Amino acid sequence: MARYIFKRFLISLLTVWLLVTVVFVLVRLLPGDPFSSEKLTPAIRANLEAYYGFDQPLHMQYFRYIGNLLRGDLGFSLKYQNMPVSKIIADSFPYSADLGIRTILFASLVGISLGVIAGLNRGKPLEYLCIVIAVIGISLPDFITGSLLQYFFGLKLGWFPVALWRGFRYTVLPTLALSFYTIALLSRIMRTSMLDVTGQDYIRTARAKGLSTFRIVWRHQLRNAILPVVTVLGPITAAILTGTFVIESIYAIPGMGKFYVLGVQNLDYTVILGLTAFYGIFLIAANFVVDILYGIIDPRIALTGRRN
Repeated sequence: MARYIFKRFLISLLTVWLLVTVVFVLVRLLPGDPFSSEKLTPAIRANLEAYYGFDQPLHMQYFRYIGNLLRGDLGFSLKYQNMPVSKIIADSFPYSADLGIRTILFASLVGISLGVIAGLNRGKPLEYLCIVIAVIGISLPDFITGSLLQYFFGLKLGWFPVALWRGFRYTVLPTLALSFYTIALLSRIMRTSMLDVTGQDYIRTARAKGLSTFRIVWRHQLRNAILPVVTVLGPITAAILTGTFVIESIYAIPGMGKFYVLGVQNLDYTVILGLTAFYGIFLIAANFVVDILYGIIDPRIALTGRRN
C-alpha cells in the first residue's frame, strides 16, 4: 500500500507540474498583457514590467515562478493592490466550499435515490419519471436553472433571497441550481448500474436463497452498483468545491469563480496560475480519495488497480 501511495504521489506531482506549465504558456499566448488596458506612459510601463519580472526572458520567468510555487508563494495579484493570491484563495474558497458541500450532499442523496428507484422499477411509471427528471437536469444549463429559480421562488413568490450569501435562506436557491446537473448525471449512472447488477448471477442466487428484497438491494445490488458513481463523484466534487463560475456570478456569491473570471478578463497572470494550481491540486486529491474508496467499497479491487 505504501508503494502504491508513493507512486500515486509522484504521478500527482507530475500532473500538477504539467498543468502549471501548460497554463503558464497559454496565458502568455493570450493577446495583450496585464497592463495593456491601462493608460500608462512608456516609463511607468517599463517600471511595472521590471518590478514583476516581465522584462526577463520567458524561461527565466517560468523558473522563478516554479521556484516560488515550491515554496508555497503564489505571488501577488497584478490588478488588486498588495493582494496576495493566497489571500484571495483564503477569502473566497470558504464560500465556494460551503456551497459545494451543500450541493454534493443534496445532489448525491437525491441523485443516487432516483437512480435506485428507477433501477428497481424498470418499465414502470416511476422509472419514466426519473428518466424525465434526468433528461431535464442534463439539458438545462446552469444559468437557465439559476435564473428560473430566482424568478419564480425569489421574485414572484418571495420565498428566498435572489442573491448574496448571508444565511441559510440565501443558500437554498444556488444549491438547488447547482445540484440539478449533478442529480441528473448521478441518477442516470446509478440507474444503468443498477440494471446491470440486477441481471447478475449472484443476485438470482440471493433471491433463490430467500433473502429479503431490502437485504438484496442494500447488501448486494447497491454496494456493487455504486462503484461507477464513486468514479465520477471525485472530479465533480473538486469542480464544485473550488467554485462554479456561472452560479456564483448569478447569485453574487464572493467565491473563487468570481476571481477566476475577473483574472482571465484582466489577464491577471498570477491569479490565473494560482487558482489553476489550487484547483489542480484539489482535483488530483479528489481522484486519489476515489481510488482509496474503490478499495474500501469493493475489497476485490486491490490498491494496485487489479482485481484479486
